[in-house]
Amino acid sequence: MAEAASPLPDAVRRVVIVGGGTTGWSAAAALATAPGMGHLHVTLVETPDIPTIGVGEATIPHIRGFNAAIGLDEARFVANTGATIKLGIRFDDWHRRGARYFHPFGETVRRIGGVDPHHHLVRGQMTADDLAALSPGAVAAATGRVVDASPPDPAMVERADYAYHFDAGRYAPLLRDHAVARGVVRVTGRVAGIRRAPADGMVEAVLCDDGRAIAGDLFLDCSGFRGLLIGDAPDNRFVDWSHWLPCDRAVAAPCARLGELVPFTRSTADVAGWRWRIPLQHRTGNGHVYCSAFLDDTAAADALLAAMDGPPLADPRVIPFRTGHRDRVWDGNVVALGLAAGFLEPLESTSIYLAQKGALLLLDLFPGRQGAGPLRDEYNRVMLDEFAQIRDFLVLHYSATTRDDSAFWRARRGMPPPDSLSARLALFENHGVLWQHQRFFNEVSWRAVLIGQGIVPRGHDPRLDAVPEDWARSAIAAARAATRDWVARYAGHAETVAAIVGAAR
Repeated sequence: MAEAASPLPDAVRRVVIVGGGTTGWSAAAALATAPGMGHLHVTLVETPDIPTIGVGEATIPHIRGFNAAIGLDEARFVANTGATIKLGIRFDDWHRRGARYFHPFGETVRRIGGVDPHHHLVRGQMTADDLAALSPGAVAAATGRVVDASPPDPAMVERADYAYHFDAGRYAPLLRDHAVARGVVRVTGRVAGIRRAPADGMVEAVLCDDGRAIAGDLFLDCSGFRGLLIGDAPDNRFVDWSHWLPCDRAVAAPCARLGELVPFTRSTADVAGWRWRIPLQHRTGNGHVYCSAFLDDTAAADALLAAMDGPPLADPRVIPFRTGHRDRVWDGNVVALGLAAGFLEPLESTSIYLAQKGALLLLDLFPGRQGAGPLRDEYNRVMLDEFAQIRDFLVLHYSATTRDDSAFWRARRGMPPPDSLSARLALFENHGVLWQHQRFFNEVSWRAVLIGQGIVPRGHDPRLDAVPEDWARSAIAAARAATRDWVARYAGHAETVAAIVGAAR
């Protein structure tokens, strides 16, 4: 992307990205490939000797749309990152010890007799297992298969969807090569400070420790928890959510992959948090997220190692974090993405989503040099709403539990949820109604976790009273059979991944 005359006299022409990794190179690739952005000159500054967090090995389906938007071929992505298919997350021991449920991607049968299927739970024509059996993703995950996104009988079976597990350390270089090949300029160096314009305080340049000044019109802070640019903004506080989500550390380590290559993430609740297991082609990713007020680092690492399915391939690495977000993620002419904007623990694999969502939203609200105020306000409103909705979804996993076997879980049960989550719970518990204003996590996701965590509505849609009970039972059985038959047509997970990798060669 050679610098050229801008088609708009006041348009931003120089974008400087501080920080590489998945976040920085996602932003660079999005800018480099977006239609109508050929006038931009994009420079990314990264410090090679600063390690990335590098534990974000699970995603949600949004990443498929992002990769498609930047023109990154799926076969190339899967082959180069050691990726596998993710149909959802299996939650073990969350509602109570020994309990298990599945949060699937895609859809279940939306209506049976004109009402959402969970209303039939209240009247007794359906069980929670019946509801899971209406989800192609859940059925496929249980049988080790992966399914096509377009069902052969859309009248009976709903849409499936999938994401990936992958090696985050391999994804960033893939994005880097993709962006650099399309004109992004990569600069290596350590950012020592910034220079602001005296008149309005806008950032004029980032200053490297070797004396270089890299000037720009718009700056993207992708520097991780350090927040090198956004952290310098005056009066831009960090909104701390640790009272709702108190886990503040993770310990992570890979192990050798043994056994079946399952198409789902496994999340297992532990005495002071939870553990993840993520199967890749070449290894298994493992981590333990915990609250340091209830568990020390040594005990957390010991629990992680004891739960591994294979021999460890590296020593456990401790990663401290704080849950929350910047009060303004776009401040002046600085836009914070990824960890610089905020962090929500990886329970539902949303970190990469939030970073890439932020980059794509910026394209929709891209500013000129003047008059960016309304664009900035809308960007902050949308992104902070994303953070808040995901926060509520995560809090639900902790607050809706019957566990009382440790001090951590007793404290979670006693913590009042955010008002916005309380309102959602009141709608569902009393009326079986799911909140209508959703962002990424839709009704299927909320329903799966609500019911999986033991919350079954007391009331139901009054339209259900007009549906004959025998007819409803027959319709549910037919939908279950159609879903099972559809999933049985498809190949196993390992076979499918091998075929994708083969297509990249």
